[in-house]
Amino acid sequence: MLPLLDGTPLLRTPAFEVTAFLIGLVTGSFANVCIHRLPRGRSIVSPRSRCPSCGALIRPWDNVPVLSWLWLRGRCRACRAPISLRYPAVELANGLLWLGLASLRGPSLQTLVSMALVSALLVLSLIDLEHQLLPNAITLPGIVLGLAASFLPGAAVGPISAAAAAGAGWLAFAAVARAYEKTRGVEGLGQGDWKMAAMLGAFLGWQKMLLTVLLASVGGTVVGLALIGLRGRDMRHALPFGTFLGVAGILVLFFGDPILEWYRGLYHG
Repeated sequence: MLPLLDGTPLLRTPAFEVTAFLIGLVTGSFANVCIHRLPRGRSIVSPRSRCPSCGALIRPWDNVPVLSWLWLRGRCRACRAPISLRYPAVELANGLLWLGLASLRGPSLQTLVSMALVSALLVLSLIDLEHQLLPNAITLPGIVLGLAASFLPGAAVGPISAAAAAGAGWLAFAAVARAYEKTRGVEGLGQGDWKMAAMLGAFLGWQKMLLTVLLASVGGTVVGLALIGLRGRDMRHALPFGTFLGVAGILVLFFGDPILEWYRGLYHG
């Protein structure tokens, strides 16, 4: 990148963005492994990936993100059983999210931290959507990673704030869950939601964590009311709140700062 005399970039090569997109695609392929195996209690390291229909090993050239699915026309090479569209969709979504973060924030340690968080939120959202489960294998290391990231240079959230936000997220969700269970007699928020809230607090700090919870709550309410109106479901039908938290967290990663600035402007404008 060549700077002008005043320090304004004259030319910024797209190398970082392209690299982020490509590595994001590969990470998306690993995300698919996590989405499939973690809810089933299986290792994400071994054995090698196989076709779920015939058990044939998936060769490296048939495991190229997105392209292999297109080349095979969405079918297993060995048995021709259909391969879910979810696999290339997750790979492409993760690649685009990493590309967006790279373009928005540029090369920095905090950009890499955000990339790790956005992939974790994508995995958690899809696991909770399908299984109504938020695995400890992601949420607990996520809390630790979020706290560790607060010590890195350029962190927007300091260590004390990150720890306080993580603790507040866990306690607030635990209190709501206990109150709901006591008044309604059924579980309202599982402990996975508590841990996910703590993870979001550790990464984002208390302001963006609250914004994430607000957006997730609004989204959950809208979807819940739509299901009641369109499908006749009642208020007791469980919704995967972790999915809404994950989607809201991704939105806050991209748009949290301008939303908070707009909100502050309402009171100081």
